[in-house]
Amino acid sequence: MKTYKLNIIFFVYFVSLTSVPFSWAGLNIITTTQDLASIAEELGGSLVKVNSLIKGNQDPHYIQPKPSYMVKMNRADLLIYQGLELEIGWLPVLIEGSRNPEIRLGQRGHLDASENISRLEVTVGDVNRSMGDIHPFGNPHYNLDPENGFIIAKSIFDKLVELDPENKLKYESNLSQFNQKLKAKINQWEKQMEPFRGTKIITYHKVWIYFAQKFGLVIPSTIEVKPGVPPTTKHLAYLTGLMKREKIKMIIQSNYYESKFAHMIADKTGATVQTLPAFVGGVPEAQDYFSLFDKINEVFIHNLKSGS
Repeated sequence: MKTYKLNIIFFVYFVSLTSVPFSWAGLNIITTTQDLASIAEELGGSLVKVNSLIKGNQDPHYIQPKPSYMVKMNRADLLIYQGLELEIGWLPVLIEGSRNPEIRLGQRGHLDASENISRLEVTVGDVNRSMGDIHPFGNPHYNLDPENGFIIAKSIFDKLVELDPENKLKYESNLSQFNQKLKAKINQWEKQMEPFRGTKIITYHKVWIYFAQKFGLVIPSTIEVKPGVPPTTKHLAYLTGLMKREKIKMIIQSNYYESKFAHMIADKTGATVQTLPAFVGGVPEAQDYFSLFDKINEVFIHNLKSGS
């Protein structure tokens, strides 16, 4: 029965693969996250077609590899992924199954967007399962510091020029426009968040540490007792006491995480629970990299004002 199912999967994959037309003359880009897709579209403009494998409201750690993803990747000139082992559980399977040598590690069509990022929470020493689902090379949610948008964009720009040098001037113009817009937006976001520097919040998972560092927020603890490990009764009691003592009034979680523990604590402490998009596309308002932070800051500012 297992062999039969595998045969069906590969048959569907083969038929799909051979039926896709080769009509597009520009660069075909596949990204893992919609944040990377948004930035790639800004830089590539009409010279690229970009498809993201993950929707913004999906947990990027746990994606089911599908033959349809392999089909998309087989046609790709460039694969861009978040890295730092965010996609370690499924992306290598897709790369292998795509049978596209151009997007393999070390090839021109392979880009780890984390390469030049200043990483937080890099693990020192031995790593074992008792530590939870940690990322030993650093926390992979660096997209939530908008300053890293400049670094991501430069990495993508360099790769676009490498693959398509004839259009370098166009890519340079698009990069300049992106950087100018991002710089202006960061100035706006910093002014909006400045009154709340030093404010303490609780998060469900360690998704928000780059955002917190950028805007001066403090995260004294998380609802997960360890990364990927649900809280124990003892840990929930600790958090409840901590929040009451420190007068912490806001709990943040990404919109792909379970919320019952956050609400349990909120009921005992009077805090509010805010479910936020951690990626472009996480909510309808977060249509691109800029509107993602517009939405996140809007929610933070509204709730921090209410809690002050």
